[in-house]
Amino acid sequence: MPKAHILNSFPRFFTTSCVLKHENPLGLPRKSGTPPQIPRRAGPVQRRPIPNVKKVIAVASGKGGVGKSTIAVNLAFALGLLRSNSASQSPTARLRVGILDLDIFGPSIPTLMGLRQSLEPELTASGAIRPLTNHGVPCMSMGFLLPRSPDSNSNEDTPVVWRGLMVQKAVQQLLFDVDWTGGAGGSGLDILVIDMPPGTGDVPLTLGQLVQVDGAVIVSTPQDVALSDVRKGIAMFKKVSVPITGLVLNQSNFICPTCATSHSLFGPPDAFRATAKSLELNVLAELPLVPGVSISSDEGRPVMLCQQDSTTEKGKIQWRAGMTHAAQVVWDKVSSP
Repeated sequence: MPKAHILNSFPRFFTTSCVLKHENPLGLPRKSGTPPQIPRRAGPVQRRPIPNVKKVIAVASGKGGVGKSTIAVNLAFALGLLRSNSASQSPTARLRVGILDLDIFGPSIPTLMGLRQSLEPELTASGAIRPLTNHGVPCMSMGFLLPRSPDSNSNEDTPVVWRGLMVQKAVQQLLFDVDWTGGAGGSGLDILVIDMPPGTGDVPLTLGQLVQVDGAVIVSTPQDVALSDVRKGIAMFKKVSVPITGLVLNQSNFICPTCATSHSLFGPPDAFRATAKSLELNVLAELPLVPGVSISSDEGRPVMLCQQDSTTEKGKIQWRAGMTHAAQVVWDKVSSP
């Protein structure tokens, strides 16, 4: 079975074979179909659905380090616990969920999903990439495709040194050249959760131009500097006609495991709530700062799947309850006619 991998020699990206590799940065087999093109001039944008995916939700943040990827992964698992309302499925069937990591330069999904040492994804007979699966959820990330060091057999220190055009084409291939049927029992996905890179650069713009995104979840922390970037991110999504499903406030408070007292370590949530109100956006969840969340994430065990830890039980219960509520609101919004 052929393997998917990025073409190995980074220096060659910018030399004689530059044009070819800009067109196919992931090194996938050529297809006869014409890929969607990013519009170069003003005019109506021709968006298309992601193959075998019914709904798409993007999880974004204006600034890095706010816990966006952790929330994206746990949102996916929280969605996977909901029952499907599809007439073609059993009344007890759960939503079929996948995760796509579009943080090209800093992919976190391999770590958060416990797939850091996984094998390279395989290709289907048609040349599409098969997503890797753990905990029953298929996922795809640039981190699965980077070349490995011959010394350590690891790609964790391998950088992606690309200009904007390469990034745009790689995003295009990750959007349209991944086979989401095999990782979901052959039936495709009810919803795909996309972990976006922070900020308002090439990737969110490319996504908004090429794909009909059903909603965006914006993650922030209480600090004013993070909220300023949230406003910019919201404005960017509105510019590309992506509806904002709601906001998530992460690290809103810390619940002392000894006395169960709540402390606002990064400031009160008042400014965040005022921002949401002024923009007429829903607050999907206010999640506490729980050390166990970070530990579980580093170990590749999403908190939505973990057993309760008695030392931080109150914080984890609040965290999981917030994610469960957020998932229900997200699904209700994107699945409504």
